[in-house]
Amino acid sequence: MEIAKQRLKLLCLIILTFLSADRLNGQVDMADATDNRVLHTVIEGPIGPATVHHIARVLELSRSQNTSAVVLELNTPGGLADAMREIISEILLSPVPVITYVAPPGAHAASAGTYILYASHVAAMAPGTNLGAATPVAIGGMPGGLPGQPPEETGEKDKETEEGKADDPLAPKDAMSAKATNDAAALIRSLAELHGRNADWAESAVRQAESLSAEQALKLNVIDLMAPNLNALLRDADGRSVVIGESRQPLTLSGLPVERIEMEAITRILSILSNPNVALVLMMLGVYGLIFEFWNPGAIVPGVVGAICLTLGLYALNQLPLDYAGLALIGLGIAFMVAEAFSPSFGVLGLGGIVAFSLGAAMLVDTDVEAYRVSWWLIGVMALLSASILAVLLGYTIHTYRRTPVSGSDRMMGAQARVMDWSGGAGFVWVEGERWQAHGTTGLQPGQEVRVLEIEGLTLRVGPTTTEKS
Repeated sequence: MEIAKQRLKLLCLIILTFLSADRLNGQVDMADATDNRVLHTVIEGPIGPATVHHIARVLELSRSQNTSAVVLELNTPGGLADAMREIISEILLSPVPVITYVAPPGAHAASAGTYILYASHVAAMAPGTNLGAATPVAIGGMPGGLPGQPPEETGEKDKETEEGKADDPLAPKDAMSAKATNDAAALIRSLAELHGRNADWAESAVRQAESLSAEQALKLNVIDLMAPNLNALLRDADGRSVVIGESRQPLTLSGLPVERIEMEAITRILSILSNPNVALVLMMLGVYGLIFEFWNPGAIVPGVVGAICLTLGLYALNQLPLDYAGLALIGLGIAFMVAEAFSPSFGVLGLGGIVAFSLGAAMLVDTDVEAYRVSWWLIGVMALLSASILAVLLGYTIHTYRRTPVSGSDRMMGAQARVMDWSGGAGFVWVEGERWQAHGTTGLQPGQEVRVLEIEGLTLRVGPTTTEKS
């Protein structure tokens, strides 16, 4: 009996030991649940595909390491609507608080940058910065400010909109642009209401393209903080309550170490490739490389370089909001130029290809963002280069067409021959280093110069030279 009691006490002791260890491990896990540091990255220049990749990578890194916060230091004139929408979605779905900080002094968060600032859990600006001017701009009759706006055939103006905003020079003038503006205003208002910021000014930034300085933005509750540097930003944001998902949680940031995340090399390459000018140059280099490879089979280098450039160019164009009519015109122009190279039409196909290419390049990217539009200078240079290449190919073709044949039966036609022996209307002649049987006019004498008129099998028909005939 005594032995049974001792065994029971030992079993209870073992159970208590495991429970204590498990509780201790749980406390350690809770203590390590948050990585006490802040990730910081700088976003400069237009918002585009590379920006989306970089921000998604930073937020995924913060999520996997469960850091305390992410600071996006922003300085942008705006960017592509699709890219802006993706970044907003990434921020809203992030379980880690995102602080957008417009800095350094002199920076701005215009257009798409204003939406990103409003979407962030904490909006902050450095002194001497500004934000705003978030009005969507229609280009080519299509709304260009926000993604997700399918083209609609309306054709008539929205009379109610015109009557209500007749005195406003920035009010939308047709139903399609009115829909784009209303959608943009609804988006930025919903973001403002989500984080308790000034929704009325946010809407005016869309409808009237208003802008604010950092001091005015703080006074009007457009932003949450104004801080001169990153350390001051983290100190002032410490203790603030932010909305994460469906709950609120306080920020603990003061004194935390900051790790700066640079853009990866592959993202930098994407940033370069997503420039439509670079994409167009790569695509044309690829086309010319393939043309030269087919023109001179076996050269290999033009074909390899051309295939790589063409693939990179098409990949880069796939990252941009393309106008497919422009892309079709470029393809048609390239097809005409290739046809000119292989089936010369003495410039007709080539000139048509240059015109189609130029028009397509001008229409290629459907956006109002200047940084993502094809330069007119580049279009002119590429058209001139194409014309020069076609002129060279056409000149070579004409020269080849007019050049005297150097081999075969055509080379013998009109060639000078010397009579070796002749009897009646037949005999032998010496031509092109060979002795040939020939027939022709009577009265020819050995040593006389004659001209080859025709080749009949292995026999030549000859006649007197022009000089002798005359």
